[in-house]
Amino acid sequence: MSSGVYALIIRLNKDETIRIGKLCKRNFKKGFYVYVGSALNNLEKRIDRHRRKRKKLFWHIDYLLNSKYAKISEVLVIKTNKKMECKLNRIISNMDNARILVKGFGCSDCICKSHLTYFDEINLIKMIKI
Repeated sequence: MSSGVYALIIRLNKDETIRIGKLCKRNFKKGFYVYVGSALNNLEKRIDRHRRKRKKLFWHIDYLLNSKYAKISEVLVIKTNKKMECKLNRIISNMDNARILVKGFGCSDCICKSHLTYFDEINLIKMIKI
């Protein structure tokens, strides 16, 4: 069994208002979102679940990925037994031009503002070149 943290890079091709479970409806801008999560067991199964379109909507990220305009572009994985989810999230959310558009997303069990960070297309390309 593997464990670790991961970052999903998600492209949203159109502005959209999406109901996110108990967070209610939220506005999502066209662009790229980086979602940071973790799995203490079965890391590969968790990522495979995120990639599937047909699934029970449970986590906040499920609602975003359920949009016909959302697609996972890349998955970054760090295999570790250490709890690094919030640390990785802080690194990403503190990058130049990173923005938090949906407070409380994916972080009901920690003190982070959000585990979903927004980048417009131009700024994501700049980030990758660094």
